[in-house]
Amino acid sequence: MNNLLTIAMPKGRIFTEAAELLRKAGFPLPPEFDDSRKLIIDVPEAQFRFILAKPMDVATYVEHGVADLGIAGKDVMLEEERDVYELLDLKISACHLAVAGLPNTKMNEVAPKVATKYPHVAAAYFRQQGEQVEIIKLNGSIELAPLIGLADRIVDIVSTGRTLVENGLVEYEVIEHITSRLIVNRVSYRIKDERITEIVEKLSEVIKQKGEPA
Repeated sequence: MNNLLTIAMPKGRIFTEAAELLRKAGFPLPPEFDDSRKLIIDVPEAQFRFILAKPMDVATYVEHGVADLGIAGKDVMLEEERDVYELLDLKISACHLAVAGLPNTKMNEVAPKVATKYPHVAAAYFRQQGEQVEIIKLNGSIELAPLIGLADRIVDIVSTGRTLVENGLVEYEVIEHITSRLIVNRVSYRIKDERITEIVEKLSEVIKQKGEPA
């Protein structure tokens, strides 16, 4: 049981791409793994236990040691600032954090407002720009904020940009390019270093092969 590793990861696109990466690295994940509705999935043949979590919670589970490893977007790492080690850029689920709003509109000069589910990242970005803004924390449907007059701008994840276009919004600035990262609990990294190093090496080789021209 000492070799058992618990890995926290979010459902959705990151989950699908990370599972494919693990399979290519030689770890036997059963086909039904992808379709399971369980929140905890044991894969004894790979000596893994997976915790399926909300994206923002992955780093929390890793920091507190209920998961040895986690797969989290760089956006989560920037926002949460958890006390974990970032081991590897998996180069999956690429997107970017951007400032967006209605086209041809300026920020309110008196009391500019920015809506986002990334309040710390947004506040830091506008502070670096020398702008004082009021940050409004939202948990979903961020694109609504400019449409209903709640905010002048939003800060949100942009993948294809389709959602912005469909809601009549445009991108103004790119804050950060985002990919998913492999993170580790500090204590686990000491106690289970051989197994974790093996995983990092195998994943690194797959990532390297993906990046090489055909």
